[in-house]
Amino acid sequence: MKRREFITLLGGAAATWPLAVRAQQPGKIPRIGIIDDSLHWNAFRHGLRDLGYLEGQNIAFDYAYGDGVPERLAEAAAALVRRPVDVIATFGTPASFAAKQATTTIPIVMISIGDPVRTGLVPSLARPGGNITGNTILGPDVGAKRLQILKEAIPTISRVAFLWNPDNASNVLQLEEIQAAAPTLGVTVISVSVSPRIEFETAFAAMMKERPDAFAMAAEPFHQTHIAWIIDFMAKNRLPAVYQLSETVHAGGLMSYGASQPDLFRRAAGYVHKILRRARSPPTYRWSSRSNSSWPSTSKPLTRSGLRYRPGFSPSPTR
Repeated sequence: MKRREFITLLGGAAATWPLAVRAQQPGKIPRIGIIDDSLHWNAFRHGLRDLGYLEGQNIAFDYAYGDGVPERLAEAAAALVRRPVDVIATFGTPASFAAKQATTTIPIVMISIGDPVRTGLVPSLARPGGNITGNTILGPDVGAKRLQILKEAIPTISRVAFLWNPDNASNVLQLEEIQAAAPTLGVTVISVSVSPRIEFETAFAAMMKERPDAFAMAAEPFHQTHIAWIIDFMAKNRLPAVYQLSETVHAGGLMSYGASQPDLFRRAAGYVHKILRRARSPPTYRWSSRSNSSWPSTSKPLTRSGLRYRPGFSPSPTR
């Protein structure tokens, strides 16, 4: 499968954003609110710097933390609205819901959303309405494809553990898509539910009792903060795994099918730039979504699991 890119026009949202944001007061430094800052946000800050924004000189960042817990995310979003900030940037579906519920006037740039329409964040990609723009990783749409690729690579697998967060509406949809595709592929899906209220060690110990022979996961923000531990767990337990984010392969994961997260964060910086610089005529924004697949440059991760790719299956950086 060749690398693919989908871009859909985002209409209508910019026209209804508040006049206070369109006309910044002379000398006023715009403030960007970020919920749950982490290393993932470095690409966003670098993207803004490449566009000429220097922290403390012509832009400032305000941070609020919810640690992935829905109630605390709501409090974090409300705190940013009270300060107030000029734009709120969010990573993932739970934080985006919190921001949407906190304000209908401050522009929101959502990053790496699984399915903004089916989760109810926007009514449609073409006409999202309100104060929302951003990008999507097509989470539910590509979840079943990842399962298919894993089965194509290693036909002997039959029990795949899937890691998801019950607090993330996009993860719920992705689990449903994977469970629906599993019978056709001759695979049983083992649900592994982990949220900030559930310890990884406890959930993974229970998972191993179900005797999985492969593993898959979504690009859930809370889970990504533990990705090094997850990759190491897969290696120690000799479980082949497919991930959603392409950079996971560079970190030692076996294979991925999904977006590049740093790319999505850099693109979001461009959206913020357009919001801050617009004048009377609002620009056209795009809701973008990307999906591509990656394999390791060597077979070391697969060798550690004691398995082999099926004959004729050729790993490649982009498929």
